[in-house]
Amino acid sequence: MQRDSEDSTVKIRYVSGYPSLAAFIASDRDKSTAIYRRFDRLSARNLLYLQSELVELEARQDELDAEDLRATTAEAKHGARNWQKLTERASEANNVREKERLRIVTEISRKLREYREALILESTLLSLKSPQTRTLEAFRNVFHNVNSSGGGYPTLGGHSARILDDANDLTKITDSPLAYLSERRLRIVVAILNVILAAVLLFGAILNLYYVTDEKKRLGLIAGYTVAFAICVGLITKAKRSEVFGACAAYAAVLVVFVSGNLGNPAAGVSRGSGTIKAI
Repeated sequence: MQRDSEDSTVKIRYVSGYPSLAAFIASDRDKSTAIYRRFDRLSARNLLYLQSELVELEARQDELDAEDLRATTAEAKHGARNWQKLTERASEANNVREKERLRIVTEISRKLREYREALILESTLLSLKSPQTRTLEAFRNVFHNVNSSGGGYPTLGGHSARILDDANDLTKITDSPLAYLSERRLRIVVAILNVILAAVLLFGAILNLYYVTDEKKRLGLIAGYTVAFAICVGLITKAKRSEVFGACAAYAAVLVVFVSGNLGNPAAGVSRGSGTIKAI
């Protein structure tokens, strides 16, 4: 780990491997990069093993119960109804059968707890969502150290170099409210919104002014539309202040020219009669 003394802020560099990958995951405030393998196949196999162990223990306990049922003396049946008698008889050096019963009881208790804990953990893990496609793609690029030229190498070596290969076996341990959108689609949406906004500010203003005949209202509308146009140009575009003033002046001039002409007066009209044009 090194500290970059050239930067004004402290920048910590980590050795490529577990240190650098852990630092990358921890640096994400939204924790959307907390992506790990679920090991579904291993987990299922572990549950099957535990299940089989319990089945065998259950079968052996049932055998001992059947032997107690066939016993003819009351002393032989004490272990099936009295825990103290069972432990006392199991402590006897020559009582192998009761020792076996006590061992099975203890083993069932331990194995059953382990099995149920594994079931609960598996149920919790299966309720977690898989990482989003774009998040996983970005995480893979970091993991494989992909640069602009396309080259790279996995951060972890050995078999761990393939831990991100199977997307169906990955999970994220946090449910981030953020959604990752395609940059290309986002640009298209922004471009469409810009076109719609430009059309509304121009043709919408002209249509609005066409149906308003009161001069004072028209003046107020021109001022309002010009202010809205200036805000949109200043916020949406990267225009300089001088360019914003120039665009606003041109926009206001278009509206003023429209209002001062005949097109801006819906009450004005023309009629043709005997080869002459007469205002109505």
